[in-house]
Amino acid sequence: LKKWATKATLLPVDKVLEYIALSADALGYAHKNGIVHRDIKPANIMLLEDGSLRVCDFGIARLTESSKTATGTVLGTPYYMSPEQIAGKKVDGRADLFSLGVTLFEMLTGERPWKGGESIGTLLFQITSDPYPDPILIRPDLPAAIVTVIDKALKKNPEERFQNGTEMAEAIRAVMAGKTPQIN
Repeated sequence: LKKWATKATLLPVDKVLEYIALSADALGYAHKNGIVHRDIKPANIMLLEDGSLRVCDFGIARLTESSKTATGTVLGTPYYMSPEQIAGKKVDGRADLFSLGVTLFEMLTGERPWKGGESIGTLLFQITSDPYPDPILIRPDLPAAIVTVIDKALKKNPEERFQNGTEMAEAIRAVMAGKTPQIN
């Protein structure tokens, strides 16, 4: 999806929502089977010629049961990393859903929610501390209800995020149906 993540190449909103919901379903399946991807971003979600999607590049994925990652090990693409990845904490599927939330924001607006300025340290601080900009100010034609989904996906605390991919997919599909998702 990387080629559709710039202002000049944005997909229609309904297509973005469909693709991100399908990606959330795929991540939900992986997470149920004990796999955390740890590098979700537009470049790792492939749109095939037949219109189907594939979440790919599980190169740094971990089996959750054997995830004895050393504290302080940071893996992933910085712009899409969850606060717990940045802190070097043990991650679970909710970190992937944070990254998918960043991807959703970028696919809808053509911008990443945090830009980082001149240094990686600034970027990492922004992700862990700063709010994201209002996507509707960037792209006014977005359905207002999508902000609820983005807000839940980009919570700094994983306990406050979507707890699984199915929850996130259902919330996105509610927005697609013109409803406000029922998010706790």
